[in-house]
Amino acid sequence: MNTAVDPSGSDGIASWAPRAVAGGVLMGLANVVPGISGGTMLLAVGIYPRFIEAVADTTRLRLRLQPLLLLATVAVAGGLAILLLAGVLRDLVVHQRLIMYSAFIGLTLGGVPLVWRLAEPAGRSFWAGAAGGFAAMAGLAVLQSGPTEAGAASGPFLLAVAGAAGAAAMILPGVSGAYLLLVLGQYEPILGAIDQVLEGLGDLNVRALFEAAGVLLPVLVGIAVGATVISNAVRLALRRFRQATLGVLMGLLLGAVVGLWPFEDPASPAPLQAASALGLAGAGFVLTWSISRFGTTRAHRSGQQ
Repeated sequence: MNTAVDPSGSDGIASWAPRAVAGGVLMGLANVVPGISGGTMLLAVGIYPRFIEAVADTTRLRLRLQPLLLLATVAVAGGLAILLLAGVLRDLVVHQRLIMYSAFIGLTLGGVPLVWRLAEPAGRSFWAGAAGGFAAMAGLAVLQSGPTEAGAASGPFLLAVAGAAGAAAMILPGVSGAYLLLVLGQYEPILGAIDQVLEGLGDLNVRALFEAAGVLLPVLVGIAVGATVISNAVRLALRRFRQATLGVLMGLLLGAVVGLWPFEDPASPAPLQAASALGLAGAGFVLTWSISRFGTTRAHRSGQQ
């Protein structure tokens, strides 16, 4: 295994722990904000290859201390971010859709230069994969009938599928788990259950905790299954079909914007709203692009040590 991406390589825990914490927080937020990819955030802080290897090895029961510590660090940081900020972000998405989705578009497109750099010279397989990925993601956006309702139907199967979507967002750069939750109609039910856990713990309401567990347990099962399958599939695909795989990721990234386009309301936004939307989109792009440049530079330097 290449030590540049091996958690047990020449650089110790101190070199990757801060990036694992930052990546976990950003990944957790990505799983509740439509349009932000957890995989892209892990790439941005420079631990994506290390994370993929750690997940794939652990799911194949190749248990080693540093990979387990890395996964635990990312998981705890991400879980805390979700618990503390899920409700606030959900309210912003519901009540400030135009402004928030504009920011999400910028954050999403900010990952394009990163995937492009990974692809290096783009060949035919890259462009074919990009076309397929774009068509698939745009198709999901077209199938989405509208904003998710708070009372959208949920069941164990759909919740497990939603968990697998969250796993995809953790592992696949450019794939937004929260956006897929919107498409599946499970965004608000899951975030509502997370809020219910916090309220139940605060009020010592056992009934509320059991109700929330009925929603979240299938999600956790889906995450476990999805992470196992997807991490090994991604590692295999990147090793055998690198250009085509990166092309698919690029297509998914660009196609996600179709579903996030905020100007869905026939009424035109006021000039100030439009200016604010464009400004936030630009700021989101610069933020993600800047983080990705910083993260890939750190990863490159650590690989040379």
